[in-house]
Amino acid sequence: MSENLLPETDLTKPVIPAYRQGKTSRRKIEHFVAPLEETPLAAIDSVDETAAPLSLWADAWRNLRRQPLFIISALLILLVLVVAFFPNIFTPTSPTKCDLQFSSNGPDAGHPMGYTLQGCDVYARMIFGTRASLMVGVFTTIGVLIIGGVMGALAGYYGGWLDAVLARLGDIFFALPLILGAIIIMQLPAFRDNRSVWTVVITLIIFGWPQIARITRGAVIENRNADFVTASKALGLSRFGALVKHVMPNSLAPIIVVASISLGTFIVAEATLSFLGLGLPDTVMSWGNDIAAAQPQVRNNPGVLLWPAFALSVTVLSFIMLGDALRDALDPKARKR
Repeated sequence: MSENLLPETDLTKPVIPAYRQGKTSRRKIEHFVAPLEETPLAAIDSVDETAAPLSLWADAWRNLRRQPLFIISALLILLVLVVAFFPNIFTPTSPTKCDLQFSSNGPDAGHPMGYTLQGCDVYARMIFGTRASLMVGVFTTIGVLIIGGVMGALAGYYGGWLDAVLARLGDIFFALPLILGAIIIMQLPAFRDNRSVWTVVITLIIFGWPQIARITRGAVIENRNADFVTASKALGLSRFGALVKHVMPNSLAPIIVVASISLGTFIVAEATLSFLGLGLPDTVMSWGNDIAAAQPQVRNNPGVLLWPAFALSVTVLSFIMLGDALRDALDPKARKR
C-alpha cells in the first residue's frame, strides 16, 4: 500500500500547539508590594541590639506577667498568706469560743457559715486553721528542698559510687507511698505521744525528699558538662565551687516547679493524717481536724464539712496552678505557642 495515511504537513512552518491555535488573550498579572512602612521591618530595625540580653529569670518574669493563670494563683496564694499571718483582720470571733446552745445552728449575723456540733463558729475555725495547714506545707517543702536538693546534687554531679548509694537509698524511700509511710511513722511511740506541727513536718520530710532528689539529680547531670562549667574549671575553680556557683543556679528551674506543686501535696497529706486521727492533735486548729470533726454532721449540716474542704481545695489548687505557670515560663520546651 503506497497510500499515505498521515495528513500532509508543511515542514517549513513551525508547529503551533492546539491549545495556542485559538484566539487567546494574555492577562497581565499585577503584583502587590506592601509599602515599607506597613511591614514589620521597621519594628525589627528598631530593636536595640546593644541592650544586654535578658537572663532566664528576667525572661521568665516577663512571661509570667502575661499569664492569667499565674496572676490568679499568685493572688489566691497571697490571700492565703495574709489570712494565715493576720487572721484577726478577717474575723473578730475567737475560734475557741464555743457555746452548746448554738450547736449545729445555721448562719446568722456575724457567723456566715454557721456553727459546729460543739457550738463553735465555722468561719472563725476555717480562718484560724489556715496557719497550721500552711505551716506544715511550707516547712515540709523547705526541709525536702534542703535534703533532697543536697543529695540529688551530689549524686548527679560526682556520680560513681556516691550516685549509686544515694540512688538506691532514694529508691527505698520512693517505694513507700507518702501517706502509708507517714501513717507507719506516726504510729511510733515517739511520734504518737508528741503529735504537733513539727512531728508531722518531720514525718512528711522523711518520705517526701526522694522526688526532689531525682529532679535535682537529673537537672545537675544535664548541666554538669556544659561549656560554662568546663570554662570555670579551666580558670581554676574547684569542682565543688563549680557545682555551687554555676551548676546549681542553672538547675533551679525544674526544682522550683516541682517544689511549688509538692507544697500543695504536703498540705493534703497533713489534712489526710489529721482526718485519720494521726496528724495534728485536736487542740490545734487545722482544716483536716475540722473535716474529721464534721463527719457526724454531714447529713444534717453539710456546710460544716464543705467550708474547710473548700478552703483546702482552693489552696492546693492555687499552688498547682502556680507550678503549671512556672513550668511554662521556666521551661522553654513547655511554653505554649
